Amino acid sequence: METLLVINSSGRRTRSITRRLTSRFIEQWRSAHPDGEVIERDVTATPPPVVTENWVAGAFSDPASHTAEHRAALAPSDEIIAEVKRADAIVIGSPIYNFGMPAQLKAWIDQLVRAGVTFGFDPSQDPAYQPLLESKPVTVIVSAGDGAMHPGGALWPMNHFEPHLQTVLGFIGLPDIEFIRVGYDEYQDERLKNSLATAEQRVAERATASSPAVC
Repeated sequence: METLLVINSSGRRTRSITRRLTSRFIEQWRSAHPDGEVIERDVTATPPPVVTENWVAGAFSDPASHTAEHRAALAPSDEIIAEVKRADAIVIGSPIYNFGMPAQLKAWIDQLVRAGVTFGFDPSQDPAYQPLLESKPVTVIVSAGDGAMHPGGALWPMNHFEPHLQTVLGFIGLPDIEFIRVGYDEYQDERLKNSLATAEQRVAERATASSPAVC
């Protein structure tokens, strides 16, 4: 049975472009995988906690020595990592906020990236860092207020969302990423309509791909 993990991070609930497209992705994916399972995590409705002293102390110590406080601090990380490992494909829906990712998505990333669990560190090796997750397709549905923030646009150098996400996911073993982009939300003109139509078509193609390796 195939499993799809969907992460929503938009601050909007009813007018969100990325939520609209992740919902479309789920609908199309279910039609192609009628026996599949969908795990949905809304990091805006339930934001992951930020990293704390107890989290760091627990993450960088022997689990046998963990206190109750360590285990409690790491519990959200355990759950998030288990969902990612369980999934055969991942979809992330996110707007660009202030040239980067929303704080709630960054909190999810910080719970996911964990030494000895999603990446290995051995200073005697070169490179010292090794990804530990099994590669799987990741689809990132991203919206920007100005389409010039996307690759090739005049504002692309100000887009720190895509390079950041690509770097951190590749670091833990998830380099197979496709970005589906919508732009011009702030303009509300024909350019928004056209980019949304293109994104909807790509979502349908991506979600219904016959091979799990490219879905």
